[in-house]
Amino acid sequence: MCVTTHRAPTLLVRKRASRPLPAGRSPPGGVPGWRQPLGVCVKNLRRKTLAAASAMTLGVGLAVAGGLAPATAAGPDTTFLVLAPQGATTGKAAARVAAAKGTVVATYDQIGVLVVRSTNPDFATDVAGAGVESVASTAGLGTALQDSETVEVSAAEAANITADPTKEPLYGQQWDMPMIDLPQAHAVNAGNSGVVVGVLDSGISSSHPDLATQIAKDKSTSCIGGTVDTAEAAWNPTTSDHGTHVAGTIAAAVNGVGVAGIAPGVKLAAVKVVNDDGYIFPEAAVCGFIWAAEHGFQLTNNSYYIDPWELNCRNDARQRPVWQAVQRAIRYSSNKGVLNVASAGNSNYDLAHKLDDFGSPNNGTPEERENLTNACLDLPAEAPGVVTVSAVGPTGQKSYYSSYGQGVIDVTAPGGDTRYRTQGVRSTLTDGILSTTFNTATKTNGYGYKQGTSMSGPHATGVAALAASAHPGMSPGQLASFLERTAVAQSCPDGVYNPVPLISTGPHAYDATCSGGERNGFYGAGMVNAYNVVK
Repeated sequence: MCVTTHRAPTLLVRKRASRPLPAGRSPPGGVPGWRQPLGVCVKNLRRKTLAAASAMTLGVGLAVAGGLAPATAAGPDTTFLVLAPQGATTGKAAARVAAAKGTVVATYDQIGVLVVRSTNPDFATDVAGAGVESVASTAGLGTALQDSETVEVSAAEAANITADPTKEPLYGQQWDMPMIDLPQAHAVNAGNSGVVVGVLDSGISSSHPDLATQIAKDKSTSCIGGTVDTAEAAWNPTTSDHGTHVAGTIAAAVNGVGVAGIAPGVKLAAVKVVNDDGYIFPEAAVCGFIWAAEHGFQLTNNSYYIDPWELNCRNDARQRPVWQAVQRAIRYSSNKGVLNVASAGNSNYDLAHKLDDFGSPNNGTPEERENLTNACLDLPAEAPGVVTVSAVGPTGQKSYYSSYGQGVIDVTAPGGDTRYRTQGVRSTLTDGILSTTFNTATKTNGYGYKQGTSMSGPHATGVAALAASAHPGMSPGQLASFLERTAVAQSCPDGVYNPVPLISTGPHAYDATCSGGERNGFYGAGMVNAYNVVK
């Protein structure tokens, strides 16, 4: 079982500079040098103690313009995104790629984007010209993902015969499900198999007893490198079980084994966008959104951010092609009937007031980018048409790590908060989110805790899947609006919110101020509610 504290981040970790950070921007969980990941599952440093305390059961098993470049030594094999002008085909761009000594490895004519590899060190300048709007190397633009171990104990409690989600063996540890009125919802509608939810993540274990029947294998793929590989082994997890955990929250089967998912009647599609080195590159995300659009998905869950900068700035020449390509892909998927749901992030950052970015990029020496504007966005969470989700803990209050922002957060959902009971002194493991796991070392399936907006996002996605099941025919915009209208409004806390004043990083490390009224910066329209969307 995977149990979490904040001693070793799991997903989307940004390594911070050694310089002091501004007030309110300290690294989470008292771990210097780390940005809180979107999904946090932490290694069990005290295996015996934690296993006993949690009592959890696991494991059921540059060329001159207009001319040719002079001969130059080959450079490293590098991936590029080459964008044709908006609305144009990629034919001219492909011809320029060939002339610039590049090879097209994936063509997305739907959005005018080519994924290209080249060893020409001057490729970016050689390819420029008619038919090419912009080009960017994606080298160094991968977002790091790190994993925790799974701690295995007896499987005796994980199996039982039941048709009632509340009687699933581990349902008693799923405090998050009553919070969104899941039992009442299942009495009305537990999901329709015609609804397909794409999990853009690290893959899903197709052998997990709570997931094996839930996966649409014919709609699953790997998108690593920006290219499609539909072999089952390609979209299974290899170095991270993050996607497996996310998948269980959305749609774990009600089958007398383990945990209950929010929408067990729907189908999951694994879309693997995290490579074996633990990085998410923009070309993989583009591939994922296009795949979802072309294969009849109603929803995608996106518990990650794109490129190593916390904020992707459209007015930054290094980042603009990435923004353009991802935005085109998201817009295309939306036009094809896909609602994309994304996690807000775990930096306790006010996304409505972007002033600085001190910890990016996470693949090299961090830069101090100050005086930023709203041209800088957290992708994909802040892309137009995406539902952005913040996180709450067992009290229903904002999780100490969750980012927020008036006009940015659309809804909130359970994501876990293992620090609130002790005001930050230590972790209470069972206040995380319990779901399905896969130990990538031993290749065994199980159950474990993680926390983060990576966990709140799947709750919102699961509820949206129930809504799509109960009310077929909604457009993505209608479905997003319905999700918000049926959410349970939550008020801002009074004054400065500080749930962890005793945390080791300082008494004000996680101060946050909520703005707004019934719809506000912490919770958006409110807590998603499974029963309200199906009744």
